[in-house]
Amino acid sequence: MTSTHTTDLPMVAIVGRPNVGKSTLLNRIVGRREAIVEEKPGVTRDRKEVVADWQGHGFRLVDTGGWMPGGDALDEKVSRQSERAIAEADAVLLVVDVTTGVTEEDARVAELLRGSATPVMVVANKVDDSSHEALIWEFLSLGLGTPFPVTALHGLGTGDLLDALVEALPEPAEPDAEAESTAKDEDRIFSVALVGRPNVGKSTLFNRLIGEDRSVVHDMPGTTRDAVDTVVETPDGPIRFVDTAGMRRKARIEEGTEYYSFVRALKAVDSSDVALLVIDGTEGVTHQDQRLAERIDAAGCPIVVLLNKWELLDTDARAAVTYEVGQKLAFLGESEVIRISALTGKNVHRLMPALAEAITAYHRRVPTRRVNEVVSAAQSAQPAPHGARILYATQGAADPPTFTLFANKELPATYLRYIERKLREAFDLGATPIKLRVRQRSN
Repeated sequence: MTSTHTTDLPMVAIVGRPNVGKSTLLNRIVGRREAIVEEKPGVTRDRKEVVADWQGHGFRLVDTGGWMPGGDALDEKVSRQSERAIAEADAVLLVVDVTTGVTEEDARVAELLRGSATPVMVVANKVDDSSHEALIWEFLSLGLGTPFPVTALHGLGTGDLLDALVEALPEPAEPDAEAESTAKDEDRIFSVALVGRPNVGKSTLFNRLIGEDRSVVHDMPGTTRDAVDTVVETPDGPIRFVDTAGMRRKARIEEGTEYYSFVRALKAVDSSDVALLVIDGTEGVTHQDQRLAERIDAAGCPIVVLLNKWELLDTDARAAVTYEVGQKLAFLGESEVIRISALTGKNVHRLMPALAEAITAYHRRVPTRRVNEVVSAAQSAQPAPHGARILYATQGAADPPTFTLFANKELPATYLRYIERKLREAFDLGATPIKLRVRQRSN
């Protein structure tokens, strides 16, 4: 890859009806399992954008849900996502299945594409051997040129397709010095993961935060199957929001698509700087909410708890949920709790200041002298039991703040929690997790 900023790279949309191999083609081009793939129609529902490279030519690939106009409400939303991707693209790959031939849906997508000035390439997928090659000529009837025979699963024919694709793409604009600097800072963009059980309103909140319908929202549990992310410019700098699939208990996860959705959601949590735990206020804090909170806390990233659908609760119900948060999520310490309505936008404006505060604390560094002053005062107020004593303390790292304590004996877990609380209070660390490492040495 060149140093060109990703937003300056040309965009390629992969479109077609459901279950023709669009996600498999994306995975083959980028060389890793980036999109969830299963032999079942409708697995991809959200737009998934990744950066790819062929022979030194970089471009963005957008994998879309199947184009299904005239279907139910969810189908219509998915189709509008595909149409939007087509409108924004510099080139389009229309994926068709040679084993089924030209279908009515293929013809309708082709009709839409023929009216566009964007270069279109017909990708005839599942040409597994020479006997299938003759089947590609049927797709000339789509009026979009000679099809490219490929087997996305095994990579056959994808080289010729990519050669033609990069030749049709426009050259990316030359980046200026500011763009170069931004590209170098790409890895330092704050990442915020939206996590929660299925159907608690994560995608609705995600769309409100980024200001566009990037995730498909529907009242069917499990609509978001993959982790979808986008970068938003804010007064506090760019923030990457990641909308994850709903996370269920492992015992209830089926093999295949839902398992990989779960893995992708956990990966998003592990690589995020802040996690927004979305809880359905109408159901209260469930056992699964508790387990998710524990998993996020173990990942070592700050947590902001969002009680969604707050507008649907009466006064008594609000009091009950507030009590539940205090009881069942007490291990999260001082994590901020915000009561919102993702649907109407009520109190969503309070989220950005909370994120800014969490991010600032996450990167905070404290001088060694101040760390030792706080630890010394804490020990004077409450000495450790059995003659244990902290001899010296220092902050070894940030992201999150990590403190190393040199002690003469083993320190009980209860005393470590006491020291953690004192450090958190003294340095205004709020919801940010604190890591304490204890090393024993003699006086």
